[in-house]
Amino acid sequence: MGVIVGRSRVATKYGIVAASQPLAARAGVQILERGGSAVDAAIAANAVLGVVEPQSNGIGGDLFAIVYDARRGALHGLNSSGWTPRGLTAALLKSRGAATMPQGGVHTVTVPGAVAGWEALRTRLGRLPLADLLAPAIRYAAEGFPVSDVIAAHWGALADKVATEPDAARTYLPGGRPPRAGDIFRNADLAASLSALARAGASAFYEGSIADAILAASRVRGGTMAKDDLSEFEPDWVTPISTTYRGWTVSELPPNTQGIAALLMLDLMEQFPLAEYGFHSARALHVMIEAKKLAYADMLRHVGDPRFGDAPIAGLLTKAAAKARARRIDFARAAADVQPSSLAGLTTSVGADTIYLCAIDRDGSIASLIQSIYEGFGTAIVPPGTGFALHNRGALFTLDEGHPNVVAPRKRPLHTIIPGFMQKDDVRIGFGIMGGFNQAQAHALFVSHIVDFGMDIQEALEAGRFTKPTFTGTDVCVEALVPESVRQELAALGHDVVTVPPRTGMFGHGQAVMSDGRGVHFGASEPRHDGAAIPEAPPPV
Repeated sequence: MGVIVGRSRVATKYGIVAASQPLAARAGVQILERGGSAVDAAIAANAVLGVVEPQSNGIGGDLFAIVYDARRGALHGLNSSGWTPRGLTAALLKSRGAATMPQGGVHTVTVPGAVAGWEALRTRLGRLPLADLLAPAIRYAAEGFPVSDVIAAHWGALADKVATEPDAARTYLPGGRPPRAGDIFRNADLAASLSALARAGASAFYEGSIADAILAASRVRGGTMAKDDLSEFEPDWVTPISTTYRGWTVSELPPNTQGIAALLMLDLMEQFPLAEYGFHSARALHVMIEAKKLAYADMLRHVGDPRFGDAPIAGLLTKAAAKARARRIDFARAAADVQPSSLAGLTTSVGADTIYLCAIDRDGSIASLIQSIYEGFGTAIVPPGTGFALHNRGALFTLDEGHPNVVAPRKRPLHTIIPGFMQKDDVRIGFGIMGGFNQAQAHALFVSHIVDFGMDIQEALEAGRFTKPTFTGTDVCVEALVPESVRQELAALGHDVVTVPPRTGMFGHGQAVMSDGRGVHFGASEPRHDGAAIPEAPPPV
């Protein structure tokens, strides 16, 4: 099949945690070994990742999760993305000279939802107190940890951005420089913030001293965030949306996420016999690339905060619609421009860094969790004394009036981060691949690798990928793991192929866990990052 596999799957009858940094995965496993659920383990791992991979996630950002409860056979979705301040409007930004939505700065800070998400998950599906779950992260923050290789490289590349904010520089550039791989990094302020959460729960973040620090950081920069913007925020339990793909049910979270794009892409791909075309064949990859363009055109046109207007999910996610839209894929040439679907009552106009982890417990329950501060170190605004950066998730709004994703008070932006889940018969897989707008297309590729080409979860993560980082044109980045002859065939079809070396961050980083329905659990973590899938040990004799 041409897949270069660097690792084997992890297999056990007990639990597994897969994360982008082994210290985080091990912290989650410790929670499993103390009797915690998959959700408990995911929270503990996420908290540690906020310490050890701070450029990509932390309590200054948002969180989404899909959780499979094996005891009840139920699938839950959690949207813990925060809203804008009540005082933020498109008119205000335009009055201050903005022609388009700012990509950084205080006006891109929405209420961070991660901590509220932890509280909601633990209350409904956890077993252990929050203090237990945060203990490993508090210890790593206070005592320090050695920075891992890939994270050190990402951290170093963002040094200039961090240096522009004095509190960020004090926090993340000890001695005036970013830590190198193997350096011990400590964050006493973050240890104190996490300790406050351990004592008082989410209220310490949204109403206590941490909230005061967030508001002070906003106020000094001319931001509009107010006390009640934080204190009144609550995450939403949502019903995952799904489609079927050759007998598998694939689930994503509904808008305001881009999850629908993965499902639309799969619906389009299902119209073609990809297995017959062959793995990494030009014909199969051409279909996938073209399907990506069509799916994203619909997602970008229709997705916004559903509290401000429903996206036409039912109309988009039909097999009839996919069959009709698939006819737009031309096998002779790559499309340079695509338009959204034409649906009744709608117009066709188009407006114009992250961690993923998953856990499975010995019962077979699965937590598929993604968390982010958006771009590297978010806004780089660190509220004084807190030890974490605030995200810039609001950068994904538009100022185009009439678009479902136009910025407005107490509104959540279009979100790139998505957890994934798929199932067939008794098999259950929690999966995700981070990386901005790469994510939905990477989800569709992962599913296809398993369903069309018979790969296991480790192979499916490691297989060479493509990503189209833009929404128009024929440009596409293809990993060098795809044979050169195939890349040449794609170029002959009109694709502007950019070859990217193997194992870079261009294609995101992913994890997966799986239950085979017979009591065996599997875990996978791809070698494009520092991550690992670590199994739970059986109870001591």
